This record gives sequence, C-alpha cells and structure tokens, in this order.
Amino acid sequence: MNYHFYKANQTKIRVENPEYPNLHTPEDLYDVLNKVWCEYTCAPRMRKDWSEENKTLGQCSITSFLVQDVFGGEVYGVPLNDGSVHCFNVVQGEMFDLTSEQFGNEVLEYTLNYPQKREEHFASEEKYQRYLYLKNEFQKLTQ
Repeated sequence: MNYHFYKANQTKIRVENPEYPNLHTPEDLYDVLNKVWCEYTCAPRMRKDWSEENKTLGQCSITSFLVQDVFGGEVYGVPLNDGSVHCFNVVQGEMFDLTSEQFGNEVLEYTLNYPQKREEHFASEEKYQRYLYLKNEFQKLTQ
C-alpha cells in the first residue's frame, strides 16, 4: 500500500504490544484503521464532506487517542485557522499523523503543538461514543 500520511515510512517506531501482536508500526495501524474509518466516526460538523476518497476527514482526535491506547506515547494538537485543533501522535520521540491526508497537500505547522488530554476531548459524549465505536471496530479486526 502507498502511504501518504505525515511521516509515513519515515519513522523508526517499532512497538511490541502483546494485546496487538501484529501491529508494530504506524503503517500497520493505518492499514487497520483504513478499514474502520467511516462517516459515523467522522466529526459531525464534517460529515457532509466525508467520503471514501477522504476517509481521514474528521477522524483526528479519536484516532490519536486510539493510537495512544495501542502504541502509548503522547497526543498533541496543532491549532488550525478555523480555531479548532488537529491531533497527532508522538511515540518513542517520533511524531506522525495518521489523519493528515484530510488536508491534501497542505502541511501543517507541527512545531506549534500542544499536549492534548483525553478527558477534555471525551467530555463531549458524542466524541467519546465515536471513539468507543472506532475502538470496538478496530479490535474486531485485530484480536
């Protein structure tokens, strides 16, 4: 598969998690998530623009926290022009963004990043339910 997310095939990340014995790299996670991302897991305000061709649209926070569940590390956010925050991961000191494809050729300013807390994101019941759905569907494919 050709990967186009930010830092695809550029990290040295290799994770051993006995709960997910076949997932070791960001690319491994992307392969599974690509089968799970759907209109329902997309942020409601973006659903009208979600498509099979742009599966990562509106998936950043729930995806980043799921990546943290599997690989550990930290979730950071970069501010966007519309006032929202786009989430991405830093694992073993290396950053990557599984949902960056939603921005097309635009490269975000990842140096302007801020730690994100799942408690703040999941204070939104709607977002928490999307995360639980994503995680459940992910686990069906990995366990």
